[in-house]
Amino acid sequence: MTEFPVASLLDWYHNNKRDMPWRKTSDPYRIWISEIMLQQTRVDTVIPYYRRFLEAFPTVQDLANADQQTVLKLWEGLGYYSRARNMHQAAIEVQNERNGTIPDSYDELLKLKGIGPYTAAAISSIAFQEQRAVVDGNVIRVMSRFYGIEDDVRRTAVKNQIQQLTDEIIPQEQPGEFNQAVMELGALVCTPRKPLCDSCPLSTACTAYNSAQTETIPYKSKKKKIPHHQIGVGMVTDGDGRLLIALRPDDAMLGGLWEFPGGKKKQGELLTDTVRRELQEELGVTVRVNDKFMKLKHAYSHFKITLHAYWCVITSGTPEPISSNGLKWVTLDEISEFPFPKANKVLIEKLQTNGQKIPRA
Repeated sequence: MTEFPVASLLDWYHNNKRDMPWRKTSDPYRIWISEIMLQQTRVDTVIPYYRRFLEAFPTVQDLANADQQTVLKLWEGLGYYSRARNMHQAAIEVQNERNGTIPDSYDELLKLKGIGPYTAAAISSIAFQEQRAVVDGNVIRVMSRFYGIEDDVRRTAVKNQIQQLTDEIIPQEQPGEFNQAVMELGALVCTPRKPLCDSCPLSTACTAYNSAQTETIPYKSKKKKIPHHQIGVGMVTDGDGRLLIALRPDDAMLGGLWEFPGGKKKQGELLTDTVRRELQEELGVTVRVNDKFMKLKHAYSHFKITLHAYWCVITSGTPEPISSNGLKWVTLDEISEFPFPKANKVLIEKLQTNGQKIPRA
């Protein structure tokens, strides 16, 4: 097997690494926060969230003692909200069952809610210098090119092969630096398209580079076409100019966030009928659907939606949280206090920026 030039990679990293706030600490709590936030999220997006979050919760004890709604409000807009809920629960566990001390080993970190093999390896290697290799998309790209792995990297067997190769070459000294160096190389040099091979510390020994295969390795099979749903929601108003919002259950997608009630359009159903049906099912009320307020498109990780929001007025019944964890009537001034999914947030921002008044029932 080709010898991996660890020393050259580390030299390159020390001279070229980006300035990131979590790279200036060995505090496992701060490294943990950064690793959770960085999952499926760009670095530039994460940095301001990371700083605000640590300003609000500078220690694991502060996070454990926080209200979940406060945590989710600070997370609002970052997406993948189960990350925040799980991290909050793990902090409570650290506080109550581990005397406020974050575990210092890979195996113990895995026992915390929301921490899988990747995150456990990152925290244990960076904070505690444990010899554990991390494998993300950047690492897969670097390793598959270096070793000339031509198989589909979406396959579990290929990912396991790359994990094993990385486990074998990670050094005993500076394992955290090594992990960060491989990821940084993938982000800055060994990019998906048109990699900067002339600037790469691995190029002289890289199989893909030496065989002119950097544009075909790694090979990824096509993703399945993701579904697109039409969603109808009701912006229900009352006689005092307030809006009705519902709290999503913790075990649901976007759990712990508030939303305007509604749901998926059925085959052959009018969108206005979707809103009537959903509000009957979710709230136990009959509504009159008035003008459309807004239409917008939004993409999630596994599906896309077009959301259609309508002004609605209750004509019979009293709203009950049949499929939610709670309901609230709120004014436009109060609504900013609550965490919302991004698509709902767009509706709120349009209301606020346009200075539009909530129509009275």
